[in-house]
Parts: sequence; structure tokens; C-alpha cells
Amino acid sequence: MWKLRGFIKPYMLWCLLAPLLMVLEVFMDLLQPTLMASIVDEGLMKNDLPHIIRTGLLMLGVALIGMIGGVGCTIFSSYASQNFGNDLRIKLFGHIQSFSNRNLDRLRTGSLITRLTNDVVQLQTFVQMILRMFVRSPLLLVGSLVMAIRISPSLALVLLVAVPLLFILLYVLIKLSFPLFARMQEKLDGVSNVLQENLTGIRVIKAFVRARHEQKRFDAANAGYTETGIKAIRLMAMNMPLMMLILNGSIVAVLWFGGIQSWNSGLPVGDLIAFINYVTQLLMSMMMLSNMLTFVSRAKVSADRVNEVFATGSEITDSPEAEQNAISAGQIEFRKVSFAYNPGDENQVLEDISFTARPGETVAILGATGAGKSTLVSLIPRLYEVSSGSVAIDGTDIRRIPLHELRAGIGFVMQQTMLFSGTIRDNIRYGRPDATETEVEQAAMAAEAHSFIASLPQGYDTELGQRGVNLSGGQKQRLSIARALLIRPSILIMDDSTSALDAVTEARIRGRLKEEMSGSTNILIAQRVSSIIDADRILILENGRIAAQGTHEELMASSDIYRDIRSSQLKEEEGTYVQSS
Repeated sequence: MWKLRGFIKPYMLWCLLAPLLMVLEVFMDLLQPTLMASIVDEGLMKNDLPHIIRTGLLMLGVALIGMIGGVGCTIFSSYASQNFGNDLRIKLFGHIQSFSNRNLDRLRTGSLITRLTNDVVQLQTFVQMILRMFVRSPLLLVGSLVMAIRISPSLALVLLVAVPLLFILLYVLIKLSFPLFARMQEKLDGVSNVLQENLTGIRVIKAFVRARHEQKRFDAANAGYTETGIKAIRLMAMNMPLMMLILNGSIVAVLWFGGIQSWNSGLPVGDLIAFINYVTQLLMSMMMLSNMLTFVSRAKVSADRVNEVFATGSEITDSPEAEQNAISAGQIEFRKVSFAYNPGDENQVLEDISFTARPGETVAILGATGAGKSTLVSLIPRLYEVSSGSVAIDGTDIRRIPLHELRAGIGFVMQQTMLFSGTIRDNIRYGRPDATETEVEQAAMAAEAHSFIASLPQGYDTELGQRGVNLSGGQKQRLSIARALLIRPSILIMDDSTSALDAVTEARIRGRLKEEMSGSTNILIAQRVSSIIDADRILILENGRIAAQGTHEELMASSDIYRDIRSSQLKEEEGTYVQSS
């Protein structure tokens, strides 16, 4: 938690005012039993009504001042804790944005969501309690002890037994609760992961009638979280009864020995009442402290989890020797590139990949599922870092090109179409927020999206649901293509981005791309040979290696793998035609 202290520094004024106001409230609370003793001993016992009235009014004034201190402390501690949480969330979110795909693979999405929400809330609560209750409880404890000893040192010996017992109890509970709260947060990660997968894939679940299976998965994750939570709460629930036992036992002892002293005229009745109040305040402050230490346990776990995110650095960073304006034409060169998802892993996804894609060329990549096609193109914008070898653009190693410049020069249409909540216009100009209406429409026309957009009641102002749920798969793909075309990239990467389109629409888009992106380097991944038949060069990937490369005609003449792929797809097409006839 100490590592996060920097987030509270901007609000140090509020952090100082809140404890000072709490000190005021505690001081007023400590005066009340003494004033009450005065009313009993000097007013009631001596039948002095004016003294009772004066002291009673003084007690009301003291209570009012204490209330002002308590309210002020609450206000300033809330300001400090809420702003602390706000800054922490922003910093955490910004840090996650810098993660490479490898980092995101390790720290799962559900876990990151939990850390950004639940864990930050735990830390917010902890900061507020530090400024309020962690000031109040120790001050009240020490102040009550001092006042009790001042009234009767001999009677205060009862506390020599009660207070150590309370501290021992607190230590044991904290020692046992830390691991339980750590497991609780891990179980909550599991619940978040299952929930996120279900909400994202709800249509697939319904299509395959797997609702019961997913319900069982969620029940299992939720049951694990609930079981761990019950264990932790059951442990902390023991706190209150044991504390009350010690509290009540202490009060009984004080009444017993104090009553004897009062009977023997050694202790005034008012002082005995005040002493009991101070003992009650002391022991209640210990109980508050024990309850707060539950939050400390959870906050410690949450702080560790947040610090783990901050400690996770991306291996993909800008080089100190970064070259500005390195991208001009957009020529791509792979030089003996190998890649594995885990560093040091012998099972490489890509191995010894070498090829060059020149400006104006369309280089197509074909291969079976799992051959490494998507991974290969992910290396170009440095979504992953190569394990060995290098990727160069216009002769400059991409590791020496600033990340912003590198990615700004690449239009990437990903395999999984991702649209954002907002209008169609906002989604198309996502990479160029300052694009004009004309430029947006031209990009949509090039992607064969303008006609369906114009047919919508609100056209380009149509609001999209989350992930574009109110559009078909083909419509979402066309918007993604328009979004990439709008930035006029030097390099255009299309990762199987026309799979949901019919052959006629796909052919029209290919034709428009030849016109619009004639000077760019185009990398195209496709499953169908018909989609890449007119590419300048086709790479055949097999088991992470380039098995063959050339034009369609060259591969038909020289590559058995390519001929087999072409033949199998022709048979599928013929079979589909016969069945439909």
C-alpha cells in the first residue's frame, strides 16, 4: 500500500484537515464523561440546579463542536479518498493501455476489470478509514485510558487484563484473515472471467443451447467465491462476540470493584459513572479498530493486486534511438523472424520467416487454421515482439520506430470485428477524429458500406449498440474496412476481414481497394483462394513456416499444398452448388 502513496499527495491538505477535525471530535467526546460526573457529584448529590443547567448546556455545546469536527472530517476524508480512487483508476487504465498482447494474455481481462473496479474501491474505503476511524480509534483508546487512570489508578488495573486480551485477539484474527481475503479476490477474478465470457458470447451460447452448461460454470465459480467469502466472514464474525465478552466482563469487574470503592466512600458516584464511560469508550474503540482491520486485510490484498499491474511492464516500448518519420513508402521486410508466445518456449509459432512486401503490391497469406497467419501480421504493428530476427519498414527496424508513428501508418482490419458504442460516423473516423464528412463517405463507399448506411433511418448518425450488435456480420466488417481506409495508411493489413461477405460484394471491395490503396503495401489474409487469386504474391504458411510463395499461376504449377487447397475448395463449392440445386 505504501507504493501507492503518490496518489494521495495532491490531496495532502484535505488529508491534514480530516484528522485535525477528528482530533477535535475525539477531544469533545472525552470531555463528556467528565462533565457528566460533575453533574452527578456537584449537581445531583448537592442539589445544585444552576450547576446542572450550566454543565448541561456546556455538554450540548461540546456535543455541537464535536459534531462539526466529525462532519468536517467526513467531508474532507471523502474528498481525499474519492479523488485518490479517481486518479488511481485513470493511471491504472492508462498503464493497461500500454500492455502488449503478451501481457494481456497473462493478466486476463476479467481479472483486470476486477482490479480496476473492486480492488480500487477497497483502497478508496481504506483511505477514508485511515483518515477517519484510524485516527479516531487510537486517540479515543489512549485518551480514555489516560482519563480512566486519572480518575482511579487502582481501578484502571482491570484494563491491564482486558487490553492485552483484545490485542492478542486482533493479532490472531488478522493473521488468519489475510490469506482468506487474498483467495476471495482470486475467486472474484474467476467470477468476472466467466461473466465476461458469457456476456460476450451470449449469442453463441444460445445458438448451441449451452445455457445450462454455462449456468453450471457460473454456479461453480460463484460457489467458490461464496464459500471463501463465508470462511472469511465467519472468521471475522467471531470478533464481535469475543470483543463483547471482554467488554462486558470488564464493565462487570469495574462495577464490582468500583462499587466497593464507592461504598467505602473512596470513589464518588459521578467518577464511577465517568470511569465506566471511559472504559466503555476504550473497549469500543478497540472493537472499531478490530473491525477496521478487516478492511486493512482486504486493502492489503487489493493493493498487492494493483501493484502487480503497475509492476507489469510491456516489453514493447519506444527505443531511445527511435527514428522520427521513418515510414514513407511502406515497404515491409521480414528477416528470419521467429516467434513464440512465451519467451524461451521451444514450440515456436513462427520460424525463420523471410519475405518482402513492396509498395503497391498485394501480398496474400494462406494457410490452415493455426498456421500462424494472424500472429505473423500482428508482429508488423508490434502487438507482439519478435523472438528473433527483425521486421523492417522502409529499411528501418520497427523497434526503432516510435510506436505512435508505427501504428498510425498501418491500417489494421482485424479478424474479430470490434465496433464501439456511438454513431456509425464516430466508428468510421475512430482513427481520424478530424476527418471531414466527405472523407468519411468516401471511405464508406470504398468499403461498400455507404449504400446500407444511407438506407438506415438516421444514416451516419445511427447509434450502434455495444460491439455493434444492431448490425450484421458483413455490415460490421465493411465498417471496419472503412475505418482502416480513412486513415490513408502506408500499409493496409486485412486479416480475414471479408469472411462474412458474399463473393460479389467481396469482389467489388477488392476492386475499390486496388484504386484507393494502389500506392500502399497491402497484406491480405484469407481462407478462400478465390479471395486472393489476383494477389501479386501468395505466401503459403504451414506449421509456422513459409512452405511456398508465388503468384496464383506459379503456385498452381509448383506447389502441391496450394493445389490441394484449391482443389478442396472447388469441391466444396461444387458440392454446395449441387445441394442448392
